[in-house]
Amino acid sequence: MDIGVSFDFQEMKNAIDQTKREALNRFDLKDSNIEIELTDDNVKITAQSNNQIEAVFGIVIKKMLGRNLSPKILDRKIIEEIGGMRVKQEIRLIKALDSENTKKISKIIRESFPKVKVVILGETLRITSKSIDELQEIIVFLREEKSINLPLDFSNFR
Repeated sequence: MDIGVSFDFQEMKNAIDQTKREALNRFDLKDSNIEIELTDDNVKITAQSNNQIEAVFGIVIKKMLGRNLSPKILDRKIIEEIGGMRVKQEIRLIKALDSENTKKISKIIRESFPKVKVVILGETLRITSKSIDELQEIIVFLREEKSINLPLDFSNFR
C-alpha cells in the first residue's frame, strides 16, 4: 500500500471559481473589490479587511467540502497588510508529503504496527504487510491520528 497526498486540482479550480462568483454576489462582500487568485502552489485572497478574508475563506472551505476536497490541503499563512487599506492572505496548497512528515508518519506506523515494513519512496510511503487486515487497521489508525494534519491518500492497495 502506498500513502501520499493528492487531490484533484480541477476540482480545486472549480471550487475557487464558485467562491469568486459567490463573493461577487453576496451582500456583505459585494462592493469590496475582493480578489481571489489560484496558482499551481497557492491561493491568494486580497480584500479590505481581515473579516472579509475570513468570510471568503469560509466560502472556500464550503465549496471545497461540496466537491469532496479536504480542507487539510490548505496551509494558511498570516494575514498581512499590503497598503492602500488592503490586506492579503496566502494559502499554500499541500500537494505532497515533505520529508519531515514522511519520517513522522513512518515512525508512528513502526511504533504502532511493528510487523509491517515501511519504506520511504520520495514523497510517498510504501507499507507492506502479510495481512490485508493489518493494512486496513493502519488506514483507520492514520485517519484517526490527531498529530497528522494532512489529507492522506491511500493507493496501490494489494
